[in-house]
Formats: sequence, structure tokens, C-alpha cells
Amino acid sequence: MNYMLKDENAIYYECGYSCDNALYLRLGKEAFFITDSRYTIDAQEHVKSAKVVIERDLYAKAAEIIKKAKVKKIVFDPKEWSVHGFELLRSQTKAEFRPEMDFSHKKRIIKSDEELKILGKAARLGSKAFKALAKTFREEGFGKDEFALTHTAKSVLGGFGKYDLSFDPIVAINANAAKPHATPTKRRLKEGDLLLVDAGLKYKRYCSDRTRTVFADKGFAFKTKQSFGRKKIQKVYDTVLRAHDNAIANARSGMKAKEIDALTRDIIEKAGFGKYYVHSTGHGVGLDIHEMPYISSKSEMVIEDGMVFTIEPGIYIPGEFGIRIEDMVAMVDSKAQVL
Repeated sequence: MNYMLKDENAIYYECGYSCDNALYLRLGKEAFFITDSRYTIDAQEHVKSAKVVIERDLYAKAAEIIKKAKVKKIVFDPKEWSVHGFELLRSQTKAEFRPEMDFSHKKRIIKSDEELKILGKAARLGSKAFKALAKTFREEGFGKDEFALTHTAKSVLGGFGKYDLSFDPIVAINANAAKPHATPTKRRLKEGDLLLVDAGLKYKRYCSDRTRTVFADKGFAFKTKQSFGRKKIQKVYDTVLRAHDNAIANARSGMKAKEIDALTRDIIEKAGFGKYYVHSTGHGVGLDIHEMPYISSKSEMVIEDGMVFTIEPGIYIPGEFGIRIEDMVAMVDSKAQVL
């Protein structure tokens, strides 16, 4: 197959290295990693199974290689390319460029045994980081606003620079937690508040993702068992936890993604909170924080062993509070194994 890649993670998956200015070409049995002279040494040291080509004009060089190989058709993912970059390359060759959405994600959907080990390590490091973050918040967090708490989360979760983060952490208090992707406010953390933290870190470039919602008293920890002072919050929390646990216990390889979504959604709807469950049950995780499979009510994708995804049901009541509980699972021996 002939294909070209622009996305950093897609390129890394192919040859073990990527940078912010590179093209990857696979033309039959030959592969080319094209970058500029700033990355010569790193590329030559780390690129595997591809010829390193150093050139200032990446697009012109790619077109030259394509023309020399007399390639007629090349697959590309439109999501990876800017209009400018794609048109620049296409204008210099007569080859037919065939779009295939999520080309690299489809290749990466089944994780190898080595990838599963790395993702497991990333998830365990994330769990350990959450414990450290709880300790820091207990000792230093009360009285600080969400901006300061988010800054602290970045430092602690990343091991103070040791690890990259999967994404900017979400740290939300009380009503702000009713926004699934909340941004920081000047709301300050007080004892007895509801606190939601959604964060993850990377290990060997692979992401982790976890969400915990807690009752922030002096001794709180980011555990799934929580006791809240208000009955309504406790009822919602227990509903989300049942949905979370039910999906993990009953997900099976061979099910469609929408059937796994129903394992959370049915419980939340029966409890009367269906309209407050505003997102899908989960998403794949790998080199990107959002990959296939997507565990949604509309997805017909059949789940297979080797797939890794999140289980993250949530209930969000505007103006009051929001609760989400999230873990990563891998499908192993037909069952969901929490990473």
C-alpha cells in the first residue's frame, strides 16, 4: 500500500520517531522519513525501518520521491493535513490522492502486547500521581482557586517535569463540575466541596486518562467510594458508580460499542438522570488521548481483544454539580481489564 502521513503520532507509530516538521511516505516496501536539518541527528539515531531524508522543502522532496517511484495512487487522512500543505504537495505530482478518514487510527486500534504493557504502566503511573495530588490538595489546596489548583495538578501529575501530560487537567469545584470540559474559574476550594479532577500522563508517548469526583474533606482521597453530605449528590454519585462498574463487569469482546454504551446509559436513564448524561461512555486511548474505538450509543463497531478505551459515565446538573468516574480498560480474554 502507498500512503503518506503528517500527524506526529501517526508517524511515530510507523517508525519510532517524529517531530513537528516531518512527512512520512510509504511506497510499497520503501518508506521515507522527510524532515529538515534541525532534526538530522535525532532522526538518524531513532528512525526505524525508513530512509531519513533531510530537505528544507519537505513537500517538493516528497513530490520528487513520488514521481521517481511512478506511484499512481496514495492514501492520506484529510484530518492530518492543512489545505495549504496538501495542495502544495498535490500540485507538484500527478499521483491520485485517495482520502481515508482515520487511516492511522484504524491501524492502531488493536494494541500489541508491548503497547498494552506501556499503556498499563501509564495508567498505573497516573493512579500513583492522583494519590500524590490528593495529598498535595489536602495540605495546600484549600483556599486556592481553580486556576491555582490546575497549575498544581500539572506539576504534581507530571512528576514536576518527568512526564508529559495527556491533556490539560480539568479541576472543577461544585457547579463548575457540571461542565464536562470545565475551564478554571476563581472559585476557591473549601472543606465539604465537591471536587472533580480529570487528568492523565504519558509514558513512552502513550496516554493515560482518569477521572475522580470526591467529597473534599480534610482526609479525602481519589477513590471510587465516596460519602457526600447531601443526599442528592450521593444518589447521583452512586448512580454513576453503578453505571461505571456495570460496564466494566459486563463488557465483552464481540459486543458492539453501542451495547457497551448501553451498560452505563440504561442505569443512568432508569435512575431518572438520562437527560443529564450528555456524552458517550468512552473513547479509545493510545498515542492520542482520543482514538478508536468510540463507545457511543450510535457506534456499530465490534469490540475486540486488544482494544483499549475509557469507561467514563457522568451526570451533569447545570448550576449545581457534575459527577464523572473514569477508568481505562483493555479487552483481554474477551473481558474488560482495568488498567
